[in-house]
Amino acid sequence: MHSHHFSIIFLIIFLTSLSTTFSQPHHLLKPPSSAANTTATESIALTPPLPTAALPLPPPECTLSLLNNSFAYTYNQPPYTVLYSPPAVCPPPWSHVVLQLSGEVSGDQYDRIAGVWLSGVEILRTSTPEPSENGTFWNVDKDVTRYSSVLEQSNVSLSMMLENLVNDEFTGIYNISLTMLFYKDDVVAEIKSRKLGFGSGVRVGLESGVLGSGVYDEPADLVIPVGEEGDQGYWFRIENESEPGFKRVAIPMNSKRIVLELYVSFHGDDEFWYSNPPTQYIEMNKLDTRRGNGAYREVFVKIDGKLVAFEVPFPVIFTGGINPLSWDPIVAIGAFDLPSYDIELTPFLGSLLDGESHTFELGVANSLSFWLVDANLHVWVDKNSTQVEGMVAVSEPSEYEESREYKFKQLDGSFEIEAERKSQSSGWVNCSTGNFTTSITQKLKFKNSIEFQGAGSQKTVEQKVKVQTEVRVVAEDGTVVSVRTSKRQYPLQIVTSTIPGPEIDTEVMTTTISNELKVKSTDGNVKTTLQNTQESEGSMMVKDHSVLSGRAVTRQTLSWKGSSCFSRNAEAADGILLRDDSIVACSSLNNDHNDLLSAW
Repeated sequence: MHSHHFSIIFLIIFLTSLSTTFSQPHHLLKPPSSAANTTATESIALTPPLPTAALPLPPPECTLSLLNNSFAYTYNQPPYTVLYSPPAVCPPPWSHVVLQLSGEVSGDQYDRIAGVWLSGVEILRTSTPEPSENGTFWNVDKDVTRYSSVLEQSNVSLSMMLENLVNDEFTGIYNISLTMLFYKDDVVAEIKSRKLGFGSGVRVGLESGVLGSGVYDEPADLVIPVGEEGDQGYWFRIENESEPGFKRVAIPMNSKRIVLELYVSFHGDDEFWYSNPPTQYIEMNKLDTRRGNGAYREVFVKIDGKLVAFEVPFPVIFTGGINPLSWDPIVAIGAFDLPSYDIELTPFLGSLLDGESHTFELGVANSLSFWLVDANLHVWVDKNSTQVEGMVAVSEPSEYEESREYKFKQLDGSFEIEAERKSQSSGWVNCSTGNFTTSITQKLKFKNSIEFQGAGSQKTVEQKVKVQTEVRVVAEDGTVVSVRTSKRQYPLQIVTSTIPGPEIDTEVMTTTISNELKVKSTDGNVKTTLQNTQESEGSMMVKDHSVLSGRAVTRQTLSWKGSSCFSRNAEAADGILLRDDSIVACSSLNNDHNDLLSAW
């Protein structure tokens, strides 16, 4: 298993006979322009600083080294595992905890998918850069405060899965170190305790790696993993829609709130699911590829067989994806810290508080091999009660409309998919502080169009995803305790073309990529917006699955607005970082977010 199966095939998938065996990967050769670099280069990802923009973290109270390991030939092997205990010199509680990953690689290698789990609870989903000619290093910082209940445990397993293949041709060994930083700072603590009352354990916004109805203001009392046993990683490997992952879980009978945090990544024949044509196009043109099933994918969550939630994931592009030169040294949005998705399940507690174990099911509609999916159940309990009562009042997650229009003649044609899904759920819990009803409404809009021209040599992919969520908590007397809303948009556009190259058996491919993440969240009077925009243009001369030469220019702008503002702009060309500027101040760009996110 590896994260990047033939990324370049995205461009030539319909023109050549392809293989997707592990033993025949594409080989990335850096263009001659990179030869000017004589030292290792840093791969960077543009993200808001932690814990919130414009708030520099103080020095940590203490630093704990978790693991140092060289991932060489680790294919088909279990995760690398060590024992974890919290640092004795600064015991809990902590105001803030940050996980740091540092990596280094040289030689030739794929990008790889990786996961980090603590006692089976996933705390980071990440991928690696492809090494530059003289070596590459990178760093990832992630806020993991929401896992505090697990971080407080002693002598539990800390595991990292990074399957790598090393042989005479692919020599890159990924050297990884993990470190945990623990903070006890009054400023951070004050920010994290702004909200009081039932249902206020979430501050709506975007924290590192989290997409959903909010982020965790007050960590849950316990976190229960929903995944595999760990021999091949703790994630479920989803090969198709009919083979979801299952886990039976018993929820404590005094639980008053529950949020499912969903981790997702897509690989193999579905690495570029948003560009897949319908299977009949492949069959009628007798193409030797399995990348079909159309371009709609939906990750679903079921409890005891009943659909309770759904997500269309953000299209993360790995560092070998589409045009590998585009992601050197600026990686694609989410590549180093893949987003997780928060799903409020409190309305369904009424069916879970019986002391019995219940089946949680995770799957991917229309999926091909393969997806890696697991989840964490964040549970808040009533410490003043041994039994909380609850009831599911409304559960309507299945209102779904879809239209597909396919037109093609031989290798040219157009394929359009539009989908809408609406859900509504509500339920009450009666705990020691009162009776509270949580109501959730969610609306999803999806539109994807794929067009082939020039006998399949030109391809245009356009996709728009919009998700709107509201979580409302009301007391028994009708008082509104909290209202949290989230609007997410992620438009994507990819244009590629292929022409014969100047040398025998070569092709020249040009690529234009535009990917964007926009989030607008409110929690009472607290509003947060994020806009992360990335554009790249490039070209490559390719032989078989090897990049012989090429160039790419990538520009990215990140803007965050909450209690303060932060913006960062970066540009790279031909493997060289041209600029990387940050501003801790509000600008007109931030003020435009309401307009950018209001169109529904």
